[in-house]
Amino acid sequence: MDRSFWKAGHTPTLLSAFLYFDLSFMVWYLLGPMQVQIAQALQLDTQQRALMVAVPILCGAVLRLFLGLLADRIGAKTTGVLAQIVVIAALAVAWRLGVHSFGQVLLLGVMLGVAGASFAVALPLASRWYPPQHQGTAMGIAGAGNSGTVFAALLAPALAVAYGFQNVFGLACIPLLLVLAVFWTCAREAPVVVARKGLGDYARVLVGNRDSWWFMFFYAITFGGFSGFASALPGYFHDQFAFEPKVAGWATAACVLAGSVMRPLGGVIADRIGGTRSLQAVYAAVTVLVAAAALQVGGPVVTVALFVLTLLCLGAGNGAVFQLVPQRFGAEIGLMTGLIGMAGGVGGFLLAAGLGVVKQQAGSYGPGLWLFAGIALAASLCLVGVKQRWRVGWARLGDARV
Repeated sequence: MDRSFWKAGHTPTLLSAFLYFDLSFMVWYLLGPMQVQIAQALQLDTQQRALMVAVPILCGAVLRLFLGLLADRIGAKTTGVLAQIVVIAALAVAWRLGVHSFGQVLLLGVMLGVAGASFAVALPLASRWYPPQHQGTAMGIAGAGNSGTVFAALLAPALAVAYGFQNVFGLACIPLLLVLAVFWTCAREAPVVVARKGLGDYARVLVGNRDSWWFMFFYAITFGGFSGFASALPGYFHDQFAFEPKVAGWATAACVLAGSVMRPLGGVIADRIGGTRSLQAVYAAVTVLVAAAALQVGGPVVTVALFVLTLLCLGAGNGAVFQLVPQRFGAEIGLMTGLIGMAGGVGGFLLAAGLGVVKQQAGSYGPGLWLFAGIALAASLCLVGVKQRWRVGWARLGDARV
């Protein structure tokens, strides 16, 4: 990394944004690793269990837009503090009063969606301190906070076994409060003028712009696949192989870690070989890997390995999509980042909830996995149709790798 990067911006804000994002993603994902224990305690069926873990993904996706609008008006730091207080309060109430019904756990999931919307706070807060040549690095460091999902998968099931899942909600408040104190003390708003966006601005970039919809579709598969599988896999491993919650969490953590590490590397690969070529390889590999998992070609070790590779590829795909976005939407990148991120969350909700519906109705996860493999294959074929138009239309960008 260029030494000038650390002199160009505000390192305390960058690190505070990273911690804020990391802990937010951890609690956003908290219901997923504990879904087996919660479902047993509340007597939820497979479909209800899947909806429980999918609701935070959907709410995080939708709230991301509104937190972005609020951050433009009152500042990213103030918005982040308010959002974190809401999340801590929701967890504290769940801990003290308990979660005793399906409706209550869904309401908790809605509130945890506020944590999932932290993307709209952490990335602008950090990147606005840096000049254009360093903004990508700043966003990459702040955005690495999605590794918080790994901590949730590793720790939450074990803590739920030791202390009960209700107490895990209280335990989660401790690091959140510590990070909130660091965020309040160390983070600073950049001394720049921020243009206020409105809902009409989002509508403007969607109306009559096919590329906006294509990017949202592609990210709904890559990030939607990553977040959807991350939430669904603990239950899948438990149902398919009778994994204990801790073991299911560890297996899922391996998958999530692979995807988290691969996201920044995916952007580097896309820079070298081209974003569309990289995405095509991702979709082709995901098609084969998920189809193999649907066929149950091996035992639990083989299946876990298949999903590790699947999320590895989806992580690379996330990086590839955002390698292409600035090339197409240079002047509207802020708006498109919000919309594309929302589409990714909607894709994750549909995958996580859909797998539960399929399992409940068909008695097997196979049809749901085949459907996702088919959608990934369709995305690869769609890329064949649009990449030539993109290359011709973006030729003015010189050596940008499309």
